[in-house]
Amino acid sequence: MAGLKSLLKETAIYGLSSIVGRFLNYLLVPLYTVKISAASGGYGVITNIYAYTALLMVILTFGMETTFFRFMNKEGEDPAKVYPTTLTAVGTVGLLFVALILIFIKPISTFMGYQDHPSYVWTMAIVVAMDAFQAIPFNYLRYQKKAIKFASLKLLFIILNIALNLLYFVVLPPLYEQYPDTIGKIYSPEVGAGYVFYINLFCTAFIMLLFYKELTAFKWTFDKKLMKKMLSYSWPILVLGIAGILNQTADKILFPYIYKGSDAHAQLGIYGAASKIAMIMAILTQAFRYAYEPFVFGKTKDKDNKDTQANVMKYFIIFTLLAFLAVIAYLDILKELLIGSDYWEGLKVVPIVMAAEMMMGVYFNLSFWYKLIDKTIWGAVFSAAGCIVLILINVVFVPRYGYIACAWGGFAGYATAMIFSYLVGQVEAPIAYPLKEIAAYTLLAIALYAAMTYTKTLLPYWGAIALNTLLLLVFAAAIVKHELPIIKAERARQTNNIQANNNQTNNNQNE
Repeated sequence: MAGLKSLLKETAIYGLSSIVGRFLNYLLVPLYTVKISAASGGYGVITNIYAYTALLMVILTFGMETTFFRFMNKEGEDPAKVYPTTLTAVGTVGLLFVALILIFIKPISTFMGYQDHPSYVWTMAIVVAMDAFQAIPFNYLRYQKKAIKFASLKLLFIILNIALNLLYFVVLPPLYEQYPDTIGKIYSPEVGAGYVFYINLFCTAFIMLLFYKELTAFKWTFDKKLMKKMLSYSWPILVLGIAGILNQTADKILFPYIYKGSDAHAQLGIYGAASKIAMIMAILTQAFRYAYEPFVFGKTKDKDNKDTQANVMKYFIIFTLLAFLAVIAYLDILKELLIGSDYWEGLKVVPIVMAAEMMMGVYFNLSFWYKLIDKTIWGAVFSAAGCIVLILINVVFVPRYGYIACAWGGFAGYATAMIFSYLVGQVEAPIAYPLKEIAAYTLLAIALYAAMTYTKTLLPYWGAIALNTLLLLVFAAAIVKHELPIIKAERARQTNNIQANNNQTNNNQNE
């Protein structure tokens, strides 16, 4: 329980930066969806290019984020060599990537459909290379448990990014109409969505400067033997990561190529904007992952490690189900706050995408059995299977059903990876998860979701909101009723153990 308290504290800090940061970042969604009409396809371009960058981020870090934690905590390895070796490797790969993009920018931008805007491509190539490099010092902060600095840098990036977006999308356009000669020196309406990418480049470069201490306060070395061992551990994670990120981005990358209509970017923009509401699950999962990954690797020698993983799984599912119901309960309010009315037709994907994100979080929890026994190849197999399912569903059904097939493809892909990981894990490294309790909470959440969906068609706006609030409180009450006695009993057991240990110590001293 002491370990869980430490995990909860760090999750709260990481979660603050992630949740507050994502909330602030959400301000960009209504900004873009109001300033960029759905019909123009501008937000679809943003969605498409950021999908590419997410995939490239995984490739350019090539599994070194998880590998870094494994080797920093691995017996017989020197952390003073692991950190600079990892930095050097990731930095070198990033520089080579940028060089190749700049050399072949014309054919690459043409293939992606941005032959008229090659700057979109090379700008985001530089951004993703810097992001990949920065992932290692960010991990180093997590390793040192410097959660405050980690959170501060993440929030600073987002605040700066939002401020510049407000400047270029809200403040400067009307000023340009009044003072075109003066404002035209720093703003042009013809750039449009391009400012999103240029601002990102500036903010990423600025954060790089703030890593001065993490990039200079050590001796730069590159251990070839160490890197060889790290690569043998990381390559399955790379395959896993590629398959995993394709589960999140393949639909957005493939959509312009497989959708039959002429409004592919417009439809993709609607899907991307609506999916943003569902990203509360991604926020929770990301915050949890930041704290949980170093926590689990640090507890590998503890006797209660498997019990801890089982309990964490249960509580993760409980609170993500609560978040799911909260979003569904207040979806009519959230849509007015987060996206422009042009994009509301895409809201039907929200519960599907949220359920998919929940399964992705469960899959992440399940992934530690193979990471801790150094059989990361299993992760590659599971994620690849999920990715294949997702791509097949997209290719077969998107031409006929549009972006709703993208949402169901993600759902099926994560479900596949999650189920395979659980079944094989129970053979290779079994953990006694409280399945009955998890199933009970899941069935209750499904029943409440069905009630919220059904009554929405029968009641007026505020009546539905009030009833949804009541149903949400039912789920919260179930958590308190069933989990609070367990937590109290565990605290009492720990108190008794501490008291018994103190008594034993006093007796030994008296003897």
